[in-house]
Amino acid sequence: MSIKKSALYATATAATLALTVSACGTTTSGSASGGGHNADATVNIGSLYEPQNLDNTAGGGQGVTEALNGNVYEGLFRLTDGGKVEPLLAQSHQVSPDGLTYTFTLRDNVTFHSGKKLTSQDVKYSLEKVIAEDSQSARKSNLEVIKTIATPDPRTVAVTLAQKSISFVYNLSYVWIINAEAKELKTSEDGTGPYQLGKWTRGSALSLNRFADYWGDAATNKQVVFRYFKDATALNNALLTNAVDVVTSEQSPDALDQFKNNPSYKVNEGNSTTKLLLAFNDKVKPFTDTKVRQAVSAAIDDKKLLESVWGGHGKLIGSMVPPTDPWYEDLTHIDAYDTERAKALLTEAGYPKGFSFTLDTPNYDPHPTAATFIKSQLAKVGITVKINTITPDEWYTKVYKNRGFEATLQEHVNDRDLVWYGNPDFYWGYNDPQVTQWVKEAEQSSTAAEQTELLKKVNRKTAQDAASDWLYLYPQIVVANSKLSGYPLNGLNSQFYAYDIKKG
Repeated sequence: MSIKKSALYATATAATLALTVSACGTTTSGSASGGGHNADATVNIGSLYEPQNLDNTAGGGQGVTEALNGNVYEGLFRLTDGGKVEPLLAQSHQVSPDGLTYTFTLRDNVTFHSGKKLTSQDVKYSLEKVIAEDSQSARKSNLEVIKTIATPDPRTVAVTLAQKSISFVYNLSYVWIINAEAKELKTSEDGTGPYQLGKWTRGSALSLNRFADYWGDAATNKQVVFRYFKDATALNNALLTNAVDVVTSEQSPDALDQFKNNPSYKVNEGNSTTKLLLAFNDKVKPFTDTKVRQAVSAAIDDKKLLESVWGGHGKLIGSMVPPTDPWYEDLTHIDAYDTERAKALLTEAGYPKGFSFTLDTPNYDPHPTAATFIKSQLAKVGITVKINTITPDEWYTKVYKNRGFEATLQEHVNDRDLVWYGNPDFYWGYNDPQVTQWVKEAEQSSTAAEQTELLKKVNRKTAQDAASDWLYLYPQIVVANSKLSGYPLNGLNSQFYAYDIKKG
């Protein structure tokens, strides 16, 4: 899972692997103008998501993924902007007949930004860093299936699993390969990517400079600078005044007309995997009762909320699964908006006059707006909501770590993260033995078709149980200067590959 402005990542899936890859030059989607470009250009990227630190196993958050993933750090595999997994630092790999041992051959002549050559020991270190006791990466639980890591020679890594994991290679695309000798990773880096860290001025900007000794195709620009803003209005003003060249994710739909009607800019709407959730603590009354969760879900007009926040952009999905996932089904008919049904369910659950609860709400858009809307909607069926606005750090500690909440709002960024409902220890506490079993069987499937069918069952069951209320799927709107091309269009897991961006 990945939640915006927090340090959580996780997912599980099968993915088809491409057999070859030609370094970073073919990673991203193209857009905007053609023609020549300035190879010595600086590309200014506007974002609302500054890293909390530079270590994605230590609470770096969405911002560190956006800026560093694929740009500064690389994995054995990578997730393309189109959602496929391709080899990257792994030149090739083999899987044993029993599906338990993966043997990877590393690319030769890959160096870290410090000049040290990549070896199998660095891969071993990087994997162990993710699953270490103090790791804050939610990828940790996916990779705890690792039993042993052997490094028979500098270019060979053999990983043996405790049980089959059809998602193992996919999960490796989220693991950064880091120099085993690197220090101070919260404020510095030592990756193998096409850029190396320039300067990070907290609260303002983070610059990346083209790495001269990169093993693959050189970045098409000399430097990129991620410039950080506190709100969407300031970000849009920066784009209008050419202080930035592209906005990674437009958060102000009301501002789009000024760009759509201006030939100097291009508005692109891609595919998002970001879901806005009203997450119940399913272990705390009254949300232990399925009928209560169903009632709350039925009492909220998701379509009206989406329209008020995004003005016609985005999508209702009715479950945790976006349309880009293989096991997607349109389940919006389950717990659809129906206040009379909501009142009837509350009566059946023993709350004919409703009840009250506290909604812990992150303090950044669109959460406060959504919380106010939900409060007014639930009041119509007798439910009183107290909004408690908290910072991202407070959310991580109170909600995710200590489970000290009744209900919360949060954005879940990753694709294929339905599987978290199979983990009874996850922060929302949903616990259905059948779902847990289906998720386990899906992960140990021999084919993607088997996995897909099992996870469709999980999708239906969690929707029927109203395990959470999935309010809507975000649009992914990238706005850029029309002289720019080669930037990614989709919002997959918050990554933003910058190395193909060309500036005219």
